[in-house]
Amino acid sequence: MKSLAERATRVRLLVLDVDGVLTDGGLYYGPNGEELKRFDVQDGLAIVEAQRAGLAIAIISGRRSLAVGRRAAELGIAEVHQGAGDKTSVLEALRERLGLAPADLAVMGDDLPDLPIMRVAGLCLAPANAVAEVRRMAHWVSRRPGGGGAVRDAVEWLLRSRRAWPPSVKSDGGGAPQSGLRRSADGGPSRSSGRAPRARRSPK
Repeated sequence: MKSLAERATRVRLLVLDVDGVLTDGGLYYGPNGEELKRFDVQDGLAIVEAQRAGLAIAIISGRRSLAVGRRAAELGIAEVHQGAGDKTSVLEALRERLGLAPADLAVMGDDLPDLPIMRVAGLCLAPANAVAEVRRMAHWVSRRPGGGGAVRDAVEWLLRSRRAWPPSVKSDGGGAPQSGLRRSADGGPSRSSGRAPRARRSPK
C-alpha cells in the first residue's frame, strides 16, 4: 500500500468542488435575486501557482453559477464543469481525455455528493468543515475550512511533496497561468519526480 507522501507526489490533477470547498458553503443573494459567491484570495494565489508548477486544476460542481465561471477564468482554470448531475461520469470522462490514471487524481470535497468521485481518486482531501462521512474517507483533512484557506492548505501540502513550495511568486492570485497539464512528446501528460516530506494524516 502506498504511503500518503507517495500518493501526494503522484498527483497531476486536483479536482475541487465549489460550495463548501472553494467557498464557505453559504448561499447569498443580491437585491435582484442573483446568486453571490465569496472566494478566498489566498486560495486563488495557490491555484495559480499550482498550475505554474504543473499541477492541473479542475472544478466539478453540481450547481451552476456565473460567479464560479468568472473566478475560474481569472485563475486560468480551463476544466470547469458545472451543473454536474453525475460527477463520477464527468470525472471519468475528464480523466480519460487527459490520459490520467486514478492514482494521478486528487479530489477535495466536503459533502455526501462528493463521495462517489472521491472513490475514483487516488488521493481524497477534505476541508475542516466537511461532513463526518467525507472526513472518514479522506486521506488528508485540512485544518482550515472551505472558503477560508482549505484549498491553499491542500495545494501547499501537495506542492511541498514535490519540493515546489514556496514558489517564486509572480502573481496576486488573479492572473491566468499556463495550463497545469504539460503534454509530453507522445501526447500524454508529462511527469516529474521528487521526494515527499512527512505529511499530516487525517484523524480516523
